Amino acid sequence: MREFIVEADGGSRGNPGPAGYGAVVSDAETGETLREAAEYIGVATNNVAEYRGLLAGLRAAHALDPAATVHVRMDSKLVVEQMSGRWKIKHPDMKPLAAQAARVFPPGRVTYEWIPRERNKHADRLANEAMDAGARGERWSESESTAELDTVAGGASRAAKTDADARAVRADADAGAAGAAGAAGAAGAAGADARAAEADGGADARGTEADADARIAKVDADARIAKADADARAAKAVASPGWAPADMGTPATFVLLRHGETLLTPQKRFSGSGGTDPSLSDTGREQAERAAAMLARRGTIQAVVSSPLARTRETAGIVAARLGLDVGIDDGLRETDFGAWEGLTFAEVRERHPDDLNAWLASPDAEPTGGGESFAATATRLAATRDKLVAAHAGRTVLLVTHVTPIKTLVRLALGAPPESLFRMELSAASLSVVAYYADGNASVRLLNDTSHLR
Repeated sequence: MREFIVEADGGSRGNPGPAGYGAVVSDAETGETLREAAEYIGVATNNVAEYRGLLAGLRAAHALDPAATVHVRMDSKLVVEQMSGRWKIKHPDMKPLAAQAARVFPPGRVTYEWIPRERNKHADRLANEAMDAGARGERWSESESTAELDTVAGGASRAAKTDADARAVRADADAGAAGAAGAAGAAGAAGADARAAEADGGADARGTEADADARIAKVDADARIAKADADARAAKAVASPGWAPADMGTPATFVLLRHGETLLTPQKRFSGSGGTDPSLSDTGREQAERAAAMLARRGTIQAVVSSPLARTRETAGIVAARLGLDVGIDDGLRETDFGAWEGLTFAEVRERHPDDLNAWLASPDAEPTGGGESFAATATRLAATRDKLVAAHAGRTVLLVTHVTPIKTLVRLALGAPPESLFRMELSAASLSVVAYYADGNASVRLLNDTSHLR
């Protein structure tokens, strides 16, 4: 069975803005470029252009051989993860494109691999050529296929081409590793997908002459070794697991800090927005100071926003003073109102309001006794607050000082986890969690739920 390599890319000058795509189909065994495709598509986003490039590449491969298998390489983590089935497709403009791409070849005949941008230069160049042509009011004209005749001369020519490709792979591998070290987001995504032991060439580059065959095999093996070495170095360069690559743009990053302890915290009493609004204890103030010192050392916080309750405002004030920042207040970050359960322990609530507690544990729509706030209502409030803050702080790193339920809810929503997952998380006082929100609607989560890191 024949195997093709499809490399695709797309770009938008404005996102959304004038957009185009490029795609290249090559023979997996010989490395020969068989087809090129590119098109200016008008005003669109980067992600839509990337999907259009993927679709064009798959269709070009199908036209060459409908029975072939295809290995897709793209520098878009979004497309690779969504088409591999690991990420949900949420954007309405991308769902139909992804569905069309999935139908070009039967399931199981197409595999996907993320590659650094430096190793996707051919498709990137075609996309830019298409956008340039569109700016001139012209159509991009397809290049002639570079497929070579299967002759003695062709075998020698392939050897020379593969030799040059191997040198290019080494140069691109070094550039990819350097790029990974310099951009934590791209390296983080590469670390998730890179398989250092996997050599993707798979080619012995057989020709008709024995000496050409030997040379091709040696050079191709060198190329696979160079790629594996680059992938291994990229994996080691990961700075922050879970960060997505630069092609999604700089995310709005929320560092979620739970307030320090109050006198109610060690007793594990319900303490929401409808109770006594306690201040920090001496221990809580010490925890806030430690959090402030740690965040000051990192030096990444650009703004501080707090819940309006006393314990969060006090925690935020301690941290903001250390960082030299002001504190903004957002009512949407307040804790859930626990109604008549405020100030009680779980055991006391079970003793006094067993039926209400059982209903609350069974359904996110159930309210605490006395007209408190349900977890479903909390989630609706937090989702609206999240969207507002993401829009206001696009590309920035913001410290949100809030409470147990809001933090758990933001993490749950980012992970797409069910409401009952709230009961399976535990957040220490003054603990930190991080959620990064990307322009495509996806998010990544990093947990630092341990106050020992603050000492």
